[in-house]
Amino acid sequence: MFIYSVKGQNIKVFASIFLSALAIVLVAIFLPTNKTTTSSNEDSIQVAQKIEESNFKNISNNLERIQFLKKYGWEVESEAKEVTDVTIPISFDPIYEKYNQMQIAEGLDLEKYKGKTVKKYTYLVNNYEYDGIVLASLLIYKNKVIGGDISSASANG
Repeated sequence: MFIYSVKGQNIKVFASIFLSALAIVLVAIFLPTNKTTTSSNEDSIQVAQKIEESNFKNISNNLERIQFLKKYGWEVESEAKEVTDVTIPISFDPIYEKYNQMQIAEGLDLEKYKGKTVKKYTYLVNNYEYDGIVLASLLIYKNKVIGGDISSASANG
């Protein structure tokens, strides 16, 4: 039998070790795994093609933003519903991590924009089959699309 007495200071040490181990396990669980080298290479090629086809740069005015969204099949109102300044957090919480993973899947990555203030343009989407309000948001930094999403404005959407 093993008996060990613990002081208050030791609890902090054990708690930090436990939390560190937990963080490592969570990272290992959520990191994408390579299925095979071939499929990983194919995925990289597809992402590169998306980037080339999309041309995220030189989006400097309203018409160019609307045309950018149109390339993806979205018909939006002629003017942005909202234009706001957004500061990309210096450290990502779990929600922002998931959002960035979605951006990475499309060939974008918000990591290099941490701490930067960017413009967020929000448009009403007209051609989404849904009874509620659907919004298209673009994050723009120095005339370059660095992120975006399509979302429902409804509470239950």
